[in-house]
Amino acid sequence: MNQQGVRWTAEQVLALAPDAPSRKAGSKLGTAGPWSGTGSSGSGAVWGLCKGSGSKPYRTIVDTTGPAYTCSCPSRKFPCKHALGLLLLWAGGEEGVRDSEVPDWADAWLAGRRERAVEKKEKGGSADPEAARRRAERRAGRITAGATELEQRLADLVRGGLAAAEQSGYGLWEETAARMVDAQAPGLAGRVRELGAIPGSGPGWPTRLLEESALTHLLDRAWLDIERLPEPLAATVRTRVGLTAVAEGPPVRDDWLVLAQYDTTDGKITTRRIWLHGRETGRSALLLSFGAAGRSPQLALPTGLMLDAELVPYAGAGQLRADLGEQFGTPVPIKAPPPGGSASDALAAYGAALRDDPWQDSWPVTLTAVIPVPGDTGWQLADAPGDTALPVAPTALARPGLWKLVALSGGRPVTVFGECGHRGFTPLAAWSDETTDTVTLT
Repeated sequence: MNQQGVRWTAEQVLALAPDAPSRKAGSKLGTAGPWSGTGSSGSGAVWGLCKGSGSKPYRTIVDTTGPAYTCSCPSRKFPCKHALGLLLLWAGGEEGVRDSEVPDWADAWLAGRRERAVEKKEKGGSADPEAARRRAERRAGRITAGATELEQRLADLVRGGLAAAEQSGYGLWEETAARMVDAQAPGLAGRVRELGAIPGSGPGWPTRLLEESALTHLLDRAWLDIERLPEPLAATVRTRVGLTAVAEGPPVRDDWLVLAQYDTTDGKITTRRIWLHGRETGRSALLLSFGAAGRSPQLALPTGLMLDAELVPYAGAGQLRADLGEQFGTPVPIKAPPPGGSASDALAAYGAALRDDPWQDSWPVTLTAVIPVPGDTGWQLADAPGDTALPVAPTALARPGLWKLVALSGGRPVTVFGECGHRGFTPLAAWSDETTDTVTLT
């Protein structure tokens, strides 16, 4: 599958930026002016020295097979502006970055990465399984106590009437969320905070509060009766309440299409979501990476490329989440978008996912031959050959990606990948019939 020396496009490089300021700063460094000693190798390494404010230039190295980055600058963002600028220069062709021998200072870091990969592969399991089991039992007991307390809170809410929730304010919800944190159930704490934000949030809030309360009640009951659940669903429940899952399924090797990447934040932790699709297996996979205390998540993959790699899935009913394992060679451009279906097919896929995981907010789907059209309450993606359509999620209406999609379509059918959920469809990537280039919409 792999070809040596495949260079990314500028759009693929900029899609790796952790935020808009980094994208802007990296673009300014994407010219030859501040760079010296640049080079690249057929094994996927790119390096260079970037002139900064100090007397010594910053040493920047990128391993495009990861991708992974290192730079001697003090930035806490991954990738930093220097790595982005170097990749933009490399993407521009051999005039900016020529193939050459790897210098010692870059080879030392690359060799360290190879050694750590081997050590990780050879590393065994838990050093003390019995101690781990006892810790898990103690935590399960605390979560059970928290879930029981939350059930009482939900019962009081229904008994007192939903209208009273608007008068009681957010303080009581935050207190309940703090109790769930004490019970070591961050998943329950997050759901409680979401419940507290619903009262008074606009027309129809009592209905939304009742719906979300019912889902929280369902999760509580599932945890309290977890021993009676089939193992795939039990694994999903453990993850939903906040227990740390482990990727331990058999590795799945495939040509993985990198379809989308975007970040969300709760003010404390930044979560990066990367969607992949297996060309041979037809399997969707979600890679999650986290950054705390102002740091960007380290994992970043260029959208529009294809990786020959192994993924290690997590346990759970849906089994979407996975960890990136061993990669084989360098990424190459996507030759064709993933296969898809109609708007009705997307809704059916989301419905099937809810049977396995009732708390699933959305499901990855690809729509073929759809046209973005304005509707009475917002935009829709309408099937070109039929009369069905999906509403675009309200959160996506304000993003510039929607207008990129409209421009790409120009009234003609396009292929769109995104997340289909109860709030609508969120477009993340698109392709026209005229080219196989991936247009990112995040």
